Amino acid sequence: MAGSLEGKVAFITGAARGQGRAHAVRLAREGADIIAVDICAQIETANYDLATEADLAETARLVAELGRRAVTRVADVRERTPLTVAVAEAAAELGGIDIVVANAGISLVGPEVPMMGWFDTVSTNLSGVINTLEAAFPHLRENASLICISSMAAMMEGMVDNPAAGPGGAAYAHSKRAASRLVHDLALQLAPRSIRVNAVLPGNIDTPMIRNEALYRLFRPDLENPTWEDAQPGFQAMHKLPVPTLQPEDISEAVLFLASDSSRYVTGLQLKVDAGTLERARRVDARHDRA
Repeated sequence: MAGSLEGKVAFITGAARGQGRAHAVRLAREGADIIAVDICAQIETANYDLATEADLAETARLVAELGRRAVTRVADVRERTPLTVAVAEAAAELGGIDIVVANAGISLVGPEVPMMGWFDTVSTNLSGVINTLEAAFPHLRENASLICISSMAAMMEGMVDNPAAGPGGAAYAHSKRAASRLVHDLALQLAPRSIRVNAVLPGNIDTPMIRNEALYRLFRPDLENPTWEDAQPGFQAMHKLPVPTLQPEDISEAVLFLASDSSRYVTGLQLKVDAGTLERARRVDARHDRA
């Protein structure tokens, strides 16, 4: 039986592992061919290990296992020209692009992160999103769907000015907030072309981005060497539903909805998949509005 994305091509950044890999596999399962791009190298200021070429090859293998084509490219979303060339080559091979998932992102938290980590984070999480959309634009087919992966941090108070999170934490919140705002403005510009633009705002997702010692220390500064298990109460305190972390596949279901014709009249949406984290922020905003 044909899937809901049969005949479509999806371009996904940060596709080597984590959310990016989950999105690639989910969309491939629905019939999409995949352009999978990742930096596959370490950013100097990153205080956790980033994905490798072996990780990207595994994503391609999983897509191929589902009977779909996977074209991989190693490219840094911070570098517009190489990314544009890589996307053009891949789009030519697969015949165009119908879905863009601007997923590549980094989270460099902790006071030990140097100031350059602020720029690396914004360059990846915000400039990288813009570069991704720009690189894909000439190759978009009719009724394309553009999906930006943001974060619940875009709407949380106390994220930008938390000294314990360091400049990287401040940059993460800033960049995700700007990327979320971008979808509204770009949606208005692209609507006459029948191109939709939406964002997904995930909660705490169980990927290497949060499975690292720097983040554990942010949640448990009282411990010298906190572990994943030690951090669980902190993760749970953010979520309102009784689940400390979500799986990447949970976010992929939201991506699939926005990629498919099920959302054909949805544009300019910030879709929260955050286990209720931002509900409190919404209520606080409502009280301010009534004041």
